[in-house]
Amino acid sequence: MKLTSEQRITLHGFNNLTKSLSFNMYDICFTKTKEEREAYIAYIDQQYNADRLTAILKSVADIIGAHVLNISKQDYEPQGSSVTMLVSEGPIEKAPNESFEESPGPLPDAVVVHLNTSHITVHTYPEYHPDEGISTFRADIDVSTCGEISPLKALNYLIRSFDTDIMIMDYRVRGFTRDIVGHKLFIDHEISSIQNYIPSEIQDLYHMIDVNVYQENIFHTKCKLREFDLNNYLFGYTKDSLSTAEQLEIEKSVKWEMDEIFYGKNMIFT
Repeated sequence: MKLTSEQRITLHGFNNLTKSLSFNMYDICFTKTKEEREAYIAYIDQQYNADRLTAILKSVADIIGAHVLNISKQDYEPQGSSVTMLVSEGPIEKAPNESFEESPGPLPDAVVVHLNTSHITVHTYPEYHPDEGISTFRADIDVSTCGEISPLKALNYLIRSFDTDIMIMDYRVRGFTRDIVGHKLFIDHEISSIQNYIPSEIQDLYHMIDVNVYQENIFHTKCKLREFDLNNYLFGYTKDSLSTAEQLEIEKSVKWEMDEIFYGKNMIFT
């Protein structure tokens, strides 16, 4: 059974549904030499170090109305970072009606939501092809909440916090809660697609596909940038310094990488 704000049902005790959002983003770069690759990874490590990632997660906690209990963070050698944040319910009187609306969430300067005990984590994974040429950076963020509010309300802010070529998002509602006569509720809000939580101006930038299992309350959305500008995938120089043949070869290599990530399978490079 799914509820709207007009159909809210009185529950027996605490709403203990668990709602989990997994947000994965990929940044892709063409690094022609070892020196370029090392410079790109150093840049990524500096751009998305543990301190900056902690600031992003704190903003996520603010958006979903959470109080931060504990933070564990670490920068790794030779590269990569992790942050884990334990959070609890924020000190507000009640959850607003708009918590049930299937719409993009606020940015940090417009926080009006509610959360019960949960956690937020982020891990980063800089990576490169063994034959040089392609380097990728992946960040995995997981937001898990208990209670009424969905972590999808933080999705708008998360997308804007990263320079993203590919986004892969999973949302799942687990467990159940009961109404006052004992009937189980396996989900407490309407949802048809994760896309409905992404602002239209961002949707216009991406090609998106859904793979949803509605009867299991599992929702999956993949996004790939529509427009391709080779300059955005070169590190330390522009395409004007390359021959036309070099530009075409690099563009083909980068697009191939993006397609393999987007479709989740290896393809034959021709």
